[in-house]
Amino acid sequence: MKFLPSVLGYFLKGESTRQNIRMLLRFFLVLFVMIAAYSVIFHLLMAAEGQKHSWITGLYWTMVVMSTLGFGDITFQSDLGRLFSILVLLSGFISLLILLPFAFIKFFFAPWIEAETRKRYAQELPPETRDHVIITAYDPVTMSLIEKLDIYKREYVVLVGEYERSKELYDAGVRIAVGHIDDPETYRKMRVEQAAMVVATNRDEMNTNIAFTVREITETVPVVATSDSPHSVNILYLAGCTRVLELTDILGRSLAGWTIGGDFRANVLGRFYNLIIAEAPAISTPLVGKTLAQSRLREEIGVTVIAVWERGRFVAPTPEAAINRSTALVFAGTEEQIARYDEVYGFYQLTRHAGDPVIVIGGGRVGKAIAQRFKEREVDYLIVEKNPRRAEDDAFYITGDAADIGTLKRAWIEKAPAALITTHDDATNIYLAKYLRSLRPDMQIICRANTDRNISTLHRAGADFVMSYASLGANAIFNYLRKEDMFMLAEGLNIFTVPLPPALAGKTLAQSRIRPETGCSVIGIRRGDNVVINPDPFLPVEADSELILIGAPEAELSFSRAYL
Repeated sequence: MKFLPSVLGYFLKGESTRQNIRMLLRFFLVLFVMIAAYSVIFHLLMAAEGQKHSWITGLYWTMVVMSTLGFGDITFQSDLGRLFSILVLLSGFISLLILLPFAFIKFFFAPWIEAETRKRYAQELPPETRDHVIITAYDPVTMSLIEKLDIYKREYVVLVGEYERSKELYDAGVRIAVGHIDDPETYRKMRVEQAAMVVATNRDEMNTNIAFTVREITETVPVVATSDSPHSVNILYLAGCTRVLELTDILGRSLAGWTIGGDFRANVLGRFYNLIIAEAPAISTPLVGKTLAQSRLREEIGVTVIAVWERGRFVAPTPEAAINRSTALVFAGTEEQIARYDEVYGFYQLTRHAGDPVIVIGGGRVGKAIAQRFKEREVDYLIVEKNPRRAEDDAFYITGDAADIGTLKRAWIEKAPAALITTHDDATNIYLAKYLRSLRPDMQIICRANTDRNISTLHRAGADFVMSYASLGANAIFNYLRKEDMFMLAEGLNIFTVPLPPALAGKTLAQSRIRPETGCSVIGIRRGDNVVINPDPFLPVEADSELILIGAPEAELSFSRAYL
């Protein structure tokens, strides 16, 4: 049978399986002795009753009774014989109907299933595999990364050490390979020397081990790792990591950048040679209440608004688009033009909230990163933290539960211009967003999301802006893979570049119908060192150009399906 080699191969692995085989052989030996003894006793009792039967008949009777078939063609006449029949029946019930099926499943069927399961999962990639991404953990960050890799048709493989976990991920459609992430042989089988990148998002100690292990095989493949602690960054670089991402610090600074209070200088999102992409909240500036046409940002400042971000929703920048208190403007321009914007709008703040502290809920790593950013910007803040051991400076900490109105009053909830919710539990963040919105309808509320599925819920709960830890990490890793100096603008809105699809070569942007068909907007065209911002939609795009686009993740996926 086909499964026998697999089962035999499984049996030969490990001392535990050999011990199980010995136990199985002992069971069959006991069963054989039992059947033989019962057959002998059968003959003795039948002879005592004056009945004569062959040895085959004795074996036949023993098997019929032990298996509970009980044909009744051969029976005892004495009480002693009937008591013996009961003994044979009960022992047969236990040994043949309970122990034997258990032994079959444990030592034959289960090994066959496991052997067949192992054959489903790759343990080695083909020799011709190249430019693939090797991922050493499956977590919210790599889940979002895999979605982007699928959009751009980039090959990847997730290393999994446990077969039970392998089955779960395989059934979910994830491309997996079985292997230990700290074993050099695993990376040889994964063709790491031909890979585009190794992504390590495990705990810091394991990421260090992974980097050392990969560097035993190749010194050139990029190794990108995440770091939970700032103290681990240098160690990870020394271990061989090419890039170390402190996602909590990046997330904290991004959340701080969206917060009103202090100044309103533009936050630089990315650079394309002489072109800078930046964003700035409009709240409390003279821009609120105007349309884009009335703002005259292009005429007076020189920047071109390329997107309008409104409470988690991307809005195309039409001249009639209204600028509200919750609006964030995304614009492009030169360094001088961005500096000019800062001169004109960078000093505005809410007059009635001047000097009032921003509330930061959660004093963990993200909360501390926000606090550091606020110190740099000279923004007043107070951190609300349950755990008193996290309170490093009593002047900036309020110890207590943010769900308690007394704690919030001590944090000046009546006057605070904004609140940032940074806990690592999305259910708590949703609850607090709804609670704070009910207390202060006019307050700016910014939330951290730990999983992407809760982003829309946080917006519905009252958050003005949401940043996802998972999406932020995935975008940072993916942009490094593509060698782009771009960041996620906010949750649900990305800026990305793609080579001009061959189908669009020589066509104008108006003819390509990229925006109506995909939802993406072309904000620039790069050809060599020359970048054209807000290109003329009626000029043909040359074949060797690169498009700079902005859009929601769904729009990015639509563009990929339509043109890539």
